[in-house]
Amino acid sequence: MNIVGIDIGGTFTDLVGYENGRVVTAKTSTVPSDPTEGAAESLRLAGCDVAAIDELLHGSTIAINTVLERKGARTALVTTAGFRDVYAIGRGNRPDAFNLFFHRTRPLVPRDLTFEVAERMSARGEELVPIDPAQVEALA
Repeated sequence: MNIVGIDIGGTFTDLVGYENGRVVTAKTSTVPSDPTEGAAESLRLAGCDVAAIDELLHGSTIAINTVLERKGARTALVTTAGFRDVYAIGRGNRPDAFNLFFHRTRPLVPRDLTFEVAERMSARGEELVPIDPAQVEALA
């Protein structure tokens, strides 16, 4: 079985894999304007036969860092009507119940960019109240 894992980071793109009974590795620079270029280059440098890969695993350190550093695009959140604040409230418990200085982390999407649409689904995934495309278009 040929397995390759690629992680795209902010500076480097790393590859490690097991192909035809041998371990292959490669490291190349990440191209911020097109991170797929670094992944393709690492496959080339490692000499991987892309058609023979049975499993490709992808890690995205660059995406995790974008979220942690809050440097991503300005984002809106569309939720079911009546549930606008659930995202910000999160779970009702406090991870550190006796810490008087505890503060929840700031949500990635601010409340003024959280919008509601009328819709409802059952636990089985059946539409009880279908989404009105006109309402979604008005939000956009």
